[in-house]
Amino acid sequence: MTERPTTSWRHGIAEEAEELAAGTLDPECACMAELFPEALLTATDEVLDTFEGELPGVDEASDEKVLAVVERVVLALNAVNEAQGGAAFETDEREELCDYIDESLTEHGVDVVALTARHGLGRYQLTDKWRKW
Repeated sequence: MTERPTTSWRHGIAEEAEELAAGTLDPECACMAELFPEALLTATDEVLDTFEGELPGVDEASDEKVLAVVERVVLALNAVNEAQGGAAFETDEREELCDYIDESLTEHGVDVVALTARHGLGRYQLTDKWRKW
């Protein structure tokens, strides 16, 4: 399965902590732990757990059911973002989350290109209708 964005964010935090401990990173340049507090990571993982739980069998689902899965994950991520003051997911994080949703659906047999085309959307507009982050 495609790697969750939270996995790479946690890796970045750990790497930065190692560099700080080794003295190879100026503390004023350290930002990962501030950008990705544990509450954000945990809440995001909970949303992605639920999303992943809905993926088995999605390849046989109607467009409406697939889009409902996407809507639920996006709305849940909206709530996570809002709980973090509306600035939890910046540009890079938004792209990572959107790619994760797309790749996860694809890995479970959904032709995202065809799905979006059937609904008059561009390939990368799958989450746009509901996304606030």
